[in-house]
Amino acid sequence: MREIKFNKAIREATAYCLSEDNMVYVMGLGVPDPKGIFGTTENLLEEFGPERVFDMPIIENGATGIAIGTAIMGMRPIITHQRVEFAILSMEQIVNQAAKWHHMTAGQSKIPLVIRMIIGRGWGQGAQHCQSLETWFAHIPGLKVVSPATPYDAKGLLISSIKDNNPVIFFEHRWLHDTFGNVPEESYEIPLGKANILKHGNDVTLITYSYMTTVSLKAVEILNKMNISVDLIDLRSIKPLDYDTIINSVQKTKRVIVVDNGWTDFGVSSEIISDIATKLGNQLKANPKKIGIENVPIPSTRELAKYCYPNLKTIVTSVLELFDKKVDDAILPEENGMPDVPNKYFLGPF
Repeated sequence: MREIKFNKAIREATAYCLSEDNMVYVMGLGVPDPKGIFGTTENLLEEFGPERVFDMPIIENGATGIAIGTAIMGMRPIITHQRVEFAILSMEQIVNQAAKWHHMTAGQSKIPLVIRMIIGRGWGQGAQHCQSLETWFAHIPGLKVVSPATPYDAKGLLISSIKDNNPVIFFEHRWLHDTFGNVPEESYEIPLGKANILKHGNDVTLITYSYMTTVSLKAVEILNKMNISVDLIDLRSIKPLDYDTIINSVQKTKRVIVVDNGWTDFGVSSEIISDIATKLGNQLKANPKKIGIENVPIPSTRELAKYCYPNLKTIVTSVLELFDKKVDDAILPEENGMPDVPNKYFLGPF
């Protein structure tokens, strides 16, 4: 198995589906550009031609309507948005048409549609270009919502999403595009709605997804040195949500923290803790916790934005508090001096 980047795994999954099924096509603002949506659609135009890989004007709602119409006719469109905020302009089509069509036709018509939405932070993108809005879409019956954290999952989940007969919202965190991971060359599918237990432990359950999975993995390493073993669950799919894996883990550890990728108010973490409290409330050894972005619009300046996001210390400190312990800063790695970039190779949002 070779190592490739997250963005190349996305491209590989897309190319595979394009070559396997001539009903698949890709459209979106910037899809045929030289940089190819952060490398995820690079050279697909040259490989599959302009009838199946093409740009679209800034008409998000209209383009989504076109995609829905072609999906009803048997095609499998993939729409890409370089920012989740661009998709806000197409919410009427997504919520009132794509999500409901199968049910309104009593199951006689399907909408096999994938909408890729890129989220992320940093580089002064501020309040209007770095939001994580996955909870919006997960709230709507008829939509599936996926958010991978690794290149392996990105490829397998995207192939499954394209082959699914329902509309799937596929979230990609911009800071993950340049991360590496082991990915098979051949095609494979990861079932939607199945979480992945990345680390096994008995003391506390840590539940997360998307970019916060990478931060949580580092936190687990530190906690292990302090003799705290962690069950680390990467959700992978937000809807359907793998309640069974979550409940089984919390039944074992009796302690739980959910690390949200977005705001915690009315968010993914709130939904998970609600279910845990309903089913296991009297079995828990400590009150469940949720960690996420501060409930404010994100500032553009890094000196303010750095206070809005959870980080490694936030997670470690929150876990230790469950055991009435305090964090020793000496055990934490030195912080990145530029908190609005993941590493020195990150060259900006475009």
